Amino acid sequence: MEYLKPGSANSSPLTPLGFLERASTVYGDCNSIIYNNTTFTWSQTHRRCLQLASSLSSIGIRRGHVVSVVAPNIPAMYELHFAVPFAGAVLNNINTRLDARTISVILRHGESKLVFVDCLSRALVLDAVSLLPPETQRPILILITDDSVGPTSLEGFFDTYEALLAKGDPNFQWVRPKSEWDPMLLNYTSGTTSSPKGVVHCHRGTFVMTVDSLIDWAVPKQPVYLWTLNMFHSNGWSFPWGMAAVGGTNICVRKFNAATVFALIERHGVTHMCAAPVVLNMLTNSPRVKPLRRPVQVLTGGAPPPAAVLHRTEALGFVVTHGYGLTEVLGVVVSCAWKPGWNLLPATERARLKARQGVRTIGLTEVDVVVSDSGKSVKRDGSTLGEVVLRGGCVMLGYLKDPAANSKCFKNGWFYTGDVGVMHPDGYLEIKDRSKDVIISGGENVSSVEVESVLYSNPAVNEAAVVARPDEFWGETPCAFVSLREGLEKKPTEKEIMEYCRGRMPRFMVPKTVVFKEDLPKTLTGKIQKFILRKEAKDMGSLKHSRL
Repeated sequence: MEYLKPGSANSSPLTPLGFLERASTVYGDCNSIIYNNTTFTWSQTHRRCLQLASSLSSIGIRRGHVVSVVAPNIPAMYELHFAVPFAGAVLNNINTRLDARTISVILRHGESKLVFVDCLSRALVLDAVSLLPPETQRPILILITDDSVGPTSLEGFFDTYEALLAKGDPNFQWVRPKSEWDPMLLNYTSGTTSSPKGVVHCHRGTFVMTVDSLIDWAVPKQPVYLWTLNMFHSNGWSFPWGMAAVGGTNICVRKFNAATVFALIERHGVTHMCAAPVVLNMLTNSPRVKPLRRPVQVLTGGAPPPAAVLHRTEALGFVVTHGYGLTEVLGVVVSCAWKPGWNLLPATERARLKARQGVRTIGLTEVDVVVSDSGKSVKRDGSTLGEVVLRGGCVMLGYLKDPAANSKCFKNGWFYTGDVGVMHPDGYLEIKDRSKDVIISGGENVSSVEVESVLYSNPAVNEAAVVARPDEFWGETPCAFVSLREGLEKKPTEKEIMEYCRGRMPRFMVPKTVVFKEDLPKTLTGKIQKFILRKEAKDMGSLKHSRL
């Protein structure tokens, strides 16, 4: 077949940045951002992002430079998702809960040229910069002020966010990528299984992930989106660009609890929000919780959510969509695509099915569960464990300056996730554990996630985590760390928790140790830190068991 070679008319690099231009045209007079008493329209947001990009260019930020942001879900954080790459730079969002030493390591490793700093993180970032080695070039610091917080000293900073923005050209011609493979984002992993690594995403992958997320979640035009998912966490699963694509209203919130979430839902008519399972658990356990007046669509992911938590969430009127993703793919790439026939099942069975991660989204090429050593697919029987592998355009370019980690995770044409799962006969994936968290008891593989799911179904349990404890006879046995709900008239004993589990799972899976704690240790993104609990269980010493 004869055809012309691709040219500029049909091979423009894919990038999600153009979504903002379109939003300013189609939804120009509609609300783009609402934060306390501040409201912007899409035409205003477009103009502000161009002005900021213009100012960044005027102070020396060039194509490929890394620009970092330490800020919560405030308007500036949203705008920087467009403004930084508009200047040709690479956006690096940093978790606001990290300590100064870790932030300093990230700034040095990423070679950040400039840092936007929220006023409440001012001292933290100044400390981080002071820890940089003398030979390291200091980044420019820009302070994001906030009237709701109060005045903040500008000492140590080059300028304020609004003052820098005001100096920019609203007609700035933004720096388009030369190639869709040009880096656009640098995200650092949470470090739940190892030290944080710098994940590099390109314009193409970000475009694919954004469009894919909108389609898979069936997001309509002009939703009202509440930012309960931190934008510093995998760029809010790509929804900063997604909301521009559909002209949504972004309800920004600096800090929230259950009462704040329910109040904002009611005040603004929220239709959509993303939330990790820990947030869903917080909402359902709120003492003043009450059913919603209108349904709210919720996309959840991260740690596998227990079926009991999903059931309680949907009972309030939330419509939960469950998916699976990692920092390395920027969002949800496997989702529990719902089948109409499942609506006829009992509520508990629906929740069990919804707790499975599901099937690949349309933007992912393939997902499989394989034997790690051979790369051979495991049986699709819902019980044979293997490592989850992915392939598709939304997979990261690689880890920054880490060839050893790249060679370990990219093998045989696949990205190896390090997650352990099974493939069900119907082709639906279910995550069972991180590879480090599988408990091998008497030769049997025990999924900590499955045991936790049963624990969460106990009405007295608030949070639960299961790890291995050394056992003289079995090698390892499950050890459950449990926090209880507030206000219980009678608290269960260790024996009662074990008996509850014994009636709901095979005997070898039942925890042989139960430890009650007020709070379980968590990472800065809300994931339970099992490595701390694993050490605590190990420090207890080997459990002595008879063969009976």
